[in-house]
Amino acid sequence: MTGNMVWSLIRFGYLGELRVQQGINWIVTYQRFDDGIKQRPKGWPYDRKEQCWEKHTCHMGVVKALKALAEIPPNQRAEDIKRTIEEGVEYMLAHHIHKKSHDTSQISKPGWLQFGFPLMWNTDALEILGILTRLGYEDKRMQEALDLLISKQDEQGRWTLESTFNGRFQANIEQKGKPSKWITLNALRVLKRSL
Repeated sequence: MTGNMVWSLIRFGYLGELRVQQGINWIVTYQRFDDGIKQRPKGWPYDRKEQCWEKHTCHMGVVKALKALAEIPPNQRAEDIKRTIEEGVEYMLAHHIHKKSHDTSQISKPGWLQFGFPLMWNTDALEILGILTRLGYEDKRMQEALDLLISKQDEQGRWTLESTFNGRFQANIEQKGKPSKWITLNALRVLKRSL
């Protein structure tokens, strides 16, 4: 939630707002980047929820934290922000974007291979590639996800909306199973930055 809110508010021009800065500081201070390999931190907020904080890092939480920090202009990133970005990126690369870090032959969650818009708390390989390429990263551990992205392009150069929250909002955004302007735009942005 913090990552999504910070990202949104920075996009709206509120980077200098005290509460946005507090959100950034929260991410930099508390975001974890491990898979239960290290001894987990103790105390608040780590003792609150086992799923996201106790056993290991929440993959989707890392994505949203990176998304927020990537929105900060590079010349305004303090050293702790740069360090947090580097740790988050390495966490995603260790997962080859959508794999299990302990066994990269296995997909973490099959749903992350289905491209959606908007994503809310969830994520997918396209969103992760978008964040990493926006940050300027090129790494061989991204290649399988890039190959997946390319494989989903249709003959007319478009991508399909495969995952959706339609039916949960006031209005539907595009139609599941049909070519998507949003997915296509995001896919083309990733390819332009990665080729």
